[in-house]
Amino acid sequence: MSVPVFRNYIGGEWVDGPTFENRNPANTDDLVGLFVAGTESDMARAVEAAEAALPGWASMPAPARGALLYKVAEILESRLEQLAVEMTREEGKTLPESRAEVRRSVNIFRYYAGEGSRLPGLVTPSERDRVHTFAIRRPIGVVGLITPWNFPSAIPAWKLAPALVCGNTVVLKPASAAPLSAWRIVEACHEAGIPPGVVNFVAGSGGRLGRALIEAPALRAISFTGSCEIGRQLHAEASRRRLRIQLEMGGKNPTIVLADCDLALAVENVVNGAFASTGQKCTATSRAIVEEKIYDKFLDALVERTRRYRVGNGLEPGVEMGPAVDEAQLETDLRYVRIGTEEAGPPVFGGRRLSGPDYDKGYFIEPTIFAGVTPGMRIAQEEIFGPVLAVMKARDFDEAIEIANRVPFGLSASLQTTNLSRVFEYIQRMEAGLLTVNLPSAGVEYQLPFGGTKESSFGPKEQGPAALDFYTDFKTVYIKY
Repeated sequence: MSVPVFRNYIGGEWVDGPTFENRNPANTDDLVGLFVAGTESDMARAVEAAEAALPGWASMPAPARGALLYKVAEILESRLEQLAVEMTREEGKTLPESRAEVRRSVNIFRYYAGEGSRLPGLVTPSERDRVHTFAIRRPIGVVGLITPWNFPSAIPAWKLAPALVCGNTVVLKPASAAPLSAWRIVEACHEAGIPPGVVNFVAGSGGRLGRALIEAPALRAISFTGSCEIGRQLHAEASRRRLRIQLEMGGKNPTIVLADCDLALAVENVVNGAFASTGQKCTATSRAIVEEKIYDKFLDALVERTRRYRVGNGLEPGVEMGPAVDEAQLETDLRYVRIGTEEAGPPVFGGRRLSGPDYDKGYFIEPTIFAGVTPGMRIAQEEIFGPVLAVMKARDFDEAIEIANRVPFGLSASLQTTNLSRVFEYIQRMEAGLLTVNLPSAGVEYQLPFGGTKESSFGPKEQGPAALDFYTDFKTVYIKY
């Protein structure tokens, strides 16, 4: 069977070149496809194409742009099962998780398509006689989007859709570990009739292409989701050029478990938050901070539930956790298991690379739990981005909040309790941009703002109406009549 080749998309044309492989992390014998490896020259041409397409796209009425986004949503929805299977093959998450993510991408495009008929500005009364004042939104220009592998469809969608409906043109650089899901969105944009040059796609080396993108003279803004290290580099370069920039980076997210919680629900929420998607979510639960009154009881129940957590190929029914995305991420997970063992002793569950007929061709690790973790340990401070959970003890709610906030990050947090007063104290005192109560720390909806505090995020929020603030400028008008 021939292996499909997925070309870059520049100025409305599919561009050939040397390729790199995209393989299934659950079975490396499964070659998902070959992707053209873009060059610095390709990136420069993509930005030039976006610049040339900008006047026509920006001048198109916003409801007409929205109508094209509705078509994109329809195309993606018509292929939902195909796209979900492809996502599981290229990224490793379970098929139900992939289906939910493709559905979310469809909903994101529909949501922002509707914004084309609104794009709210401002109308206010003037303090002067017979003067009418208002402000309208205008696009900012050519936008670069750099997206990660862990949500290979949803994150490109939640950056691309608001950028387009606001009238910007776009160059999309996906993660090399999972580029197919983003490519399918660009394919849908092409089939929907979005004009040439409005959307451009260049896959390949993040270092080379990222530098070429941010150095392109026509670029006006960049939205990035990924590591703190790369985010800091992009911020420095964007500041030098005075580009608008939006960064979504790391997390070390806590779930606080109080003695008055529904214990069974709390255990399920922690397991889901820590191990779903192999812990490869920026909002995943990395720390469980448990009130000492129920610490032992909770830990026993947590281990017992984790023992039943099924790991395997995400295409198989009943699998709850797939592999790490690639060998490098698996090695990172195992390195932190070694660090945790040195700091806190052997894990109370898991910690091993899985072997056997079902696992030998993939990057599988057991879901892992460390107990007796203290706040100064590395596994309590550093992002792992894998299924490694640190369980910590707190005397009471106040100490739990103090421990939860004692990290450089502030993306998401969860509280498990039945005490309403504690809920509102947590909302006021928790240093995070996304808060949940009696839910996992991971799991967001597209119609609300998304983003963190401290080292987790920089710039305007993503998703919901807040996304419009990054992708537009205001033009303010005063009319004497």
